[in-house]
Amino acid sequence: MQTVTANEAKTRFGEFLDKAQREPVGVMRHDRLVGVLVSSHDYESMRAFYSDRLQKTLRDARSLQRSLDLSPMCFLRPHLTNLKHEFGNPSLIVM
Repeated sequence: MQTVTANEAKTRFGEFLDKAQREPVGVMRHDRLVGVLVSSHDYESMRAFYSDRLQKTLRDARSLQRSLDLSPMCFLRPHLTNLKHEFGNPSLIVM
């Protein structure tokens, strides 16, 4: 993947959009990758992949829940507890 500075990306945006149709183009700011230009086809493929992966994870979790006869809260409680500690407002998160 070719990388360019944010300033280069700004001044030569059209050129990098064309290049992104063939391969991803990384955008760097302060020596770290802050974004990637990809074709719309690649973007849609990534969205479909992660959507399918999420759906499979949810199906697997539901299947496990049913097989163990667990309530939905047993999966959520640890995450809600972490949120409660992180944000510190018990009235916002009801358990």
